Amino acid sequence: MTVSVIQQAKIQAQVLVPLVRALQAELGEARANALVRKALGDLYRGFGEEFWKTKNESDLGKAVSSAFKTYARDDALAYDVIELTRDAFAFDVKRCAYAEFYKALGEPELGFLLVCTADFATAEGFGPDVRLTRTQTIMQGADHCDFRYRRDGGGSP
Repeated sequence: MTVSVIQQAKIQAQVLVPLVRALQAELGEARANALVRKALGDLYRGFGEEFWKTKNESDLGKAVSSAFKTYARDDALAYDVIELTRDAFAFDVKRCAYAEFYKALGEPELGFLLVCTADFATAEGFGPDVRLTRTQTIMQGADHCDFRYRRDGGGSP
């Protein structure tokens, strides 16, 4: 039996939240957060690269939609698909159990640092022609997250 991503995030938070808080106290918030972003960014970029290699799918919408279902497992996310094409996957997250969890801990800013910023690094791992834009997140207080994945140039590789 595999552990869902939401369950992994909850388990990881038991170690990462106190660790990041200790780093912030020692190094200052900006420096500690930059260090955490770099370390986790490298990790998540690698996950994105491995996913893309394993998926071996030229249809961006189909591939990213498939990956996103992993993060939504166990009712972790409720979302509406806005666009699903060969060169785009756009969706709005309406409910996020990750944000609910970190808000219940009283640590939404760490939730953003540890969970939400991983989205961009993972997208970088999908390849140099894939771009993610997102202007808001539930974790930061918005009513929804607006994910927009696009392939640059609108053409297939």
